[in-house]
Amino acid sequence: MEESIASSKILIVDDEESIRQTFEIFLISAGYHFVKTVESFEEAMEALSQTVFDLIICDIVLIGPRGTELLREIREAGIKCPVVMVTGFPHLESAAESVRHGAFDYISKPVNKETLLRFTRQALKHWYLENKAARLQRENEKYRRYLETIFRSVSDAIITVDTDMRIMQLNETAEQWLNVINPGDSPALSHFPAEMKLAFLNDASSVLQQGTVVKKHLIEWAAPDNTIKVLSLSASPLRGDDEEFQGVVIVARDMTTEAPRETNENRTRFHGYVGSSDAMQKVYNLIEDIGKVDTAVLITGESGTGKELAAEALHAVSSRREKPLIKVDCVSVAENLLESELFGHRKGAFTGADRDRTGRLLQADGGTLFLDEIGDISPRTQLLLLRFLQEKTFTPVGHDKPIQVDVRIIAATNIDFQKMMAAGKFREDLYYRLKVIEVRLPPLRDRNKGIPLLANHFLHLFSKQLDKKIVTISDQALERLSRYPWPGNVRELRHVMERACVFCDTPVLLLEHLPEELQRSDGHITHSAPVLQPTIPEKYMRETYPVSAHYVKEDEKIVDALRQTNGNKAKAAKLLGVARSTLYRQMQRYNINN
Repeated sequence: MEESIASSKILIVDDEESIRQTFEIFLISAGYHFVKTVESFEEAMEALSQTVFDLIICDIVLIGPRGTELLREIREAGIKCPVVMVTGFPHLESAAESVRHGAFDYISKPVNKETLLRFTRQALKHWYLENKAARLQRENEKYRRYLETIFRSVSDAIITVDTDMRIMQLNETAEQWLNVINPGDSPALSHFPAEMKLAFLNDASSVLQQGTVVKKHLIEWAAPDNTIKVLSLSASPLRGDDEEFQGVVIVARDMTTEAPRETNENRTRFHGYVGSSDAMQKVYNLIEDIGKVDTAVLITGESGTGKELAAEALHAVSSRREKPLIKVDCVSVAENLLESELFGHRKGAFTGADRDRTGRLLQADGGTLFLDEIGDISPRTQLLLLRFLQEKTFTPVGHDKPIQVDVRIIAATNIDFQKMMAAGKFREDLYYRLKVIEVRLPPLRDRNKGIPLLANHFLHLFSKQLDKKIVTISDQALERLSRYPWPGNVRELRHVMERACVFCDTPVLLLEHLPEELQRSDGHITHSAPVLQPTIPEKYMRETYPVSAHYVKEDEKIVDALRQTNGNKAKAAKLLGVARSTLYRQMQRYNINN
């Protein structure tokens, strides 16, 4: 609570500059980080319109409208934070007026440091406890309404019975199934159809006698409309706030109306993915299934297969989707800075730490942290990450107290972890912590039937960006695209389609618009074809892109991009159309120092 109070926002209103400065110095030296000072009624109202303050310290006598008028205006505006009034001329009438308008307390001048800090602590503590109680009450009420809404609207039938096997409550679905005419008059369990009554009685009795969950099982039921339905039943103990056993909750689902999953023909797009192949359908279904399960996920696959898209999709279908998704490219951060990047640091913790830094883990609190290229982190960072996954706490660099956060970890890599572990370069225990569930993304060559859909997607994307009227792709060009092995996967296809759209000056994208390497391809899919790089003419590059077109040699292209961005690797990667991690690996491959 002390940390919460210290982070409170305080507004000081006084027409004497020396008093404002003195109060500000006293409060900041005592550890209050946010203190704002103003000299008039108007400035105070302006400040209150921009910031939510936790405490207002106001002089009664101001130039213009008095402090009591400000207090009255504050309360009429619905601002409920404590207000401490200060005056150099204390008397009963002014004190009574302040209290009448809702002041927390009243201080007489001169105000020394101890008095100011004592009143500040008391007011903020009162405000903190009052807010905490109000928040708890609001959350409880919100939770109660939320549960009632779920209970009423869920498509499953929900029935609760007490320890004497009397029905306590039915939801709307259960009432409809049982033809309940007056919803307020719940029928007795004995009034249920014979098959249903017997199953319900058996399940409820098992829970009452053993206190354990009865797992799903299937029964046949002759419904009122004379159709035979199959019900999935499960039963669980119903306990109160004090964990006292109060009865049983029975959930029944009509399996005969269970909606089938979308067919492959309908699943052409999914959270940024484009593709309808069986392989991608499995990926979509897997993401939907495990996205809702709050556990660590490891995404694997070759470079360019869309691992970042998978992380975004997992977050989007999870219960954390309203919270932040924080991404960290482990390769693009220098090894000696990655620990600080993830866990944060305190000012002065190391050379160059000129201010406190909030780490990515704390930024992701309540949400998801995506660690791309996780296989490249150092042994020390591996150990720290393992401890976090085990304990859900971490200690920022330079701190001595651990911090607890609620973060889901999603990691991605294109390396072979088995080889890394065998070589002693990656911890086996961390690997299994990360790989609670694995999403393996298929390479494009294993789903080449989806290439026409992807190619047309990129065609429309780039023709719009380049303001060109390209409406389709010729059969010859599409066939060559479909038969090429795509070692660079979807990212390589994207680059090739962008280059082809730049060259194309007709409504149809032709074979001649594709790179020469692909035109010369014999059409046989092999696994040794080079990754195609765009060879866009310098004229187009200078008009359309801010980076020049030295694409003959890849190392020259990288050097040129770095030179034009003054060595900024993030900007250079963006100009080259590659991920930062790819740029770092290419720089290492070609021994490019910057």
